[in-house]
Amino acid sequence: MFKPFAQKFNSVDKAITQWMSEYGIRILRISLGIVFLWFGFLKFFPGSSPAEQLATNTISILTFGLIKPSVSIYLLAIMETLIGLGLIFRVFLRATLFILFFQMLGTITPLFLFPADTFTTIPFSPTLEGQYIIKNIVLISAGIVIGSTVRRQSEKK
Repeated sequence: MFKPFAQKFNSVDKAITQWMSEYGIRILRISLGIVFLWFGFLKFFPGSSPAEQLATNTISILTFGLIKPSVSIYLLAIMETLIGLGLIFRVFLRATLFILFFQMLGTITPLFLFPADTFTTIPFSPTLEGQYIIKNIVLISAGIVIGSTVRRQSEKK
């Protein structure tokens, strides 16, 4: 009685996992690209990004004040938009991922530079800004998975 059900389940499960294997990384790459494109595009419009103040303060400290907030927000917008476009269209993927990881290093630093802004109770209870930063662990992991395909893709060409 359960054998036909098990066989059908196995058949459906196999088809689904094959589909995931074939399209999963592409979907991951494009969805990560959309996130970067969206967040980057917001930064072109002052006051539209909830992370704008924290980002510009961080860049100012990391560059020893050489890059002013009014300039840094546009540089960050350009960087994130280029990451998004590179991922979506799979162009210059190695360079795109390098910029992504570089940008992510900068994104994590407010946890250390501005703990009062990123935690209500250090280090256990992040603020909304802190949560925004901590979720980048997933973006970094996605970048690593996508990076694992770069050599395979270039060898197919």
